[in-house]
This record gives sequence, C-alpha cells and structure tokens, in this order.
Amino acid sequence: MGRVPGVQSARMDWLRDIWSHYGPQTEAAYFTAQAMLRLTVAAVLGSFIGLEREIHHKPAGLRTNIFICIGSAMYTVLSFKLASEYPGDHTRIAAQIIPGIGFIGAGSILHSRGGVSGLTTAATLFVVASIGMACGGGLFAPATFATFLLLIALTALGVVEKRFNLKELTMMYEVQGKSAEDLISSVNLVLERDRKIMQTVQIGRSDGHFRVQFTVNGTNNQHQDLLKRLREMPGADDVVCLGVTDHE
Repeated sequence: MGRVPGVQSARMDWLRDIWSHYGPQTEAAYFTAQAMLRLTVAAVLGSFIGLEREIHHKPAGLRTNIFICIGSAMYTVLSFKLASEYPGDHTRIAAQIIPGIGFIGAGSILHSRGGVSGLTTAATLFVVASIGMACGGGLFAPATFATFLLLIALTALGVVEKRFNLKELTMMYEVQGKSAEDLISSVNLVLERDRKIMQTVQIGRSDGHFRVQFTVNGTNNQHQDLLKRLREMPGADDVVCLGVTDHE
C-alpha cells in the first residue's frame, strides 16, 4: 500500500501531519478520517445555532439545525469524492443544496391575517446550510466565523430590536369575567384606541366565569400599555398575559 499523497510535502496541513504519524497510510483511510472530522465540526457548529433556536422555542431547533449542517457537509464531501472517481462536475451535487434548503425554508414561512412569520427561521436555515458546506469543503475558519456572526445577529440584534421597539410581537392575553359578550365588547373598545383588533379569539367557561383568550400584534411598549388598560376595564375579574411570540 502506498503512503497518503502529500504526506512528505513541506506544505502538509495539520491533519496530514498527524495522520502521517498515527494513522493508516492509505488514501482511503485518510479520506475517511478527513470526512469524519468535517462532519463532526459541522455537527458542533450546527448545534451552537440550534441550541440558540431551541432556547427561544423556534420551530427549527437543535436537531433541525444539526441535521441541515451535517447534511450540507456530507453532500459537499460526496460531491468532491464522486467527481474525483468518476467524470463530471465536482460541484454539481453541492449546488443542489441551495434549492433544497430554499424548499425547506419556504415551508417554515407562515402567512396569517396579513402577517408573516418564519422569515428569520428560513434565513437561519439558509445560513446554516452554507456553514455545513464550508465544513464539508474543509473551510473551518470561515465556517466558525460565520457561526459567530449568526449567533450575534440572532441574540444581540434581537435584544436591540426589542429594546428600541423595532420589532412587532404577537402577545396572547386571557380576560376573565361573568359575561363573554361584555368582555369582548370592552376589549374591542380598549383596542380601538390603538386601531388594533383581536385575533385568534377563543372563549371558554369554568366555574360560572367566562375566559376569553386572544392575540394582538404590537411593539413591547404597546403591549405594556395595553395590559395596563385591559386590567382597568370594567367587567374584567382577571387579566393575564399568557405569552409572546415574535415573527421569526
């Protein structure tokens, strides 16, 4: 068996240097180790982004981002390997990753009542795929730097958007009272001031009291003011905020 090509070269990379001392000296074994390293790095970088998405309860969470990053890296490795053994364009397989991710991203975008959600999720998947492709091509430094930039954009810029009320949020409220009709009428009067309407309204009844749940779009400051005015309206025994969902 011949030694791995380039092991004796003065310009060997660090992996070849290590492999020349400790690994089996065959081209197939070296390629397998190289591919495993690239897939491992892709999984680690994808997990960083996926963990941030998981913490914020986004549809595309930890496993989704890891799978996309690993898959993109694997297709890139296969594209190079198959083209090396058979005639053809070595970028053909990798080139199909982009439309494939576009299809997945389109599925994460939702339209409802004139609003759009999931754009940030779709864009994140697109960038994660590019990070996986970079790992599959052995470009670890650019892939790591891109991961760092993406995490900054998802965390720090998100805080800035909320701090300066640049981002609209969808908040769910629950109002309790003795009459569902009176509650809905009172809520509509409160919302009329801000030219807003109730969305996804649900009505329930328990222990002689009606519970009206609804969502409203608005900035953080608008929601704080709305919650205060809802608690002051007549006929409401209790008003609580059940949660917030941004349009990512």
